[in-house]
Amino acid sequence: MEVATATEASAPAASGSAARQNHSFPWLDAAISEPYYFLHLLAFFSYFAARSAAIAADDGGELYHRLLRREIQAVLVFLVLFVVKIVREETWETFIADSLLYAKGLLLAVTLVIDYWLALGYFLGFVGHSNHLTPLQLESLLTEEPTSRFWLVEFRTLFSATCIQASSVLPELSNIYSNKNISFGIIDLGHFPNAAAKFGISMWDHLPTYILFDKATEVARFPEVTSESKVFVPKVTKKLLCQHFDLDRRLIEYLST
Repeated sequence: MEVATATEASAPAASGSAARQNHSFPWLDAAISEPYYFLHLLAFFSYFAARSAAIAADDGGELYHRLLRREIQAVLVFLVLFVVKIVREETWETFIADSLLYAKGLLLAVTLVIDYWLALGYFLGFVGHSNHLTPLQLESLLTEEPTSRFWLVEFRTLFSATCIQASSVLPELSNIYSNKNISFGIIDLGHFPNAAAKFGISMWDHLPTYILFDKATEVARFPEVTSESKVFVPKVTKKLLCQHFDLDRRLIEYLST
């Protein structure tokens, strides 16, 4: 299979993983330096304010006892899942991603006791990131027994007009071309600004950037990185990305196997 040459400006996930081996807890630097995790931390702490307000408004005291039982159940379930993840000896990246997922699910279960609307608010806040990847999740998907050989990932931000205009392109491509050989994902650089330097992306004139990974190796990107500080980027369309990443050929090859 012919593929485009990987650019030197991008740091492949495999090499990024090796570079962080010198740190005892490589996930910790990323976890505390990305707004994504900070915002989730604020969401979890906001529960205590909501809890206090709900208990104060409850005259009979029944809510307190029901809530306490549910909280104990949630903590016990989380501890069991925590131990299971440790026994399985998974990487820290996978451990953090899965633990965050478990915590969000258990938080929703607890807030249902307080108020359905409160639980719905948390649900909508968490679902806003359900179709997105974190850099740690992407690295895990690319390096640890990848379920798909190829990953086409869009790097975007919410404050870019170009990204907003192209926001429907990748989901539409995913609906057409997703299969066991190729998957699609989105990373919001507004939440993970450190990922821009890691993948050689300019936050000012290269957004959105699309990178095609063959397992842990970058094989193509759009727009392509050049020696110029600024490049002309045509309007992003399904046809443009389909031709640039040769998606039709990859789909035909998959169907013929």
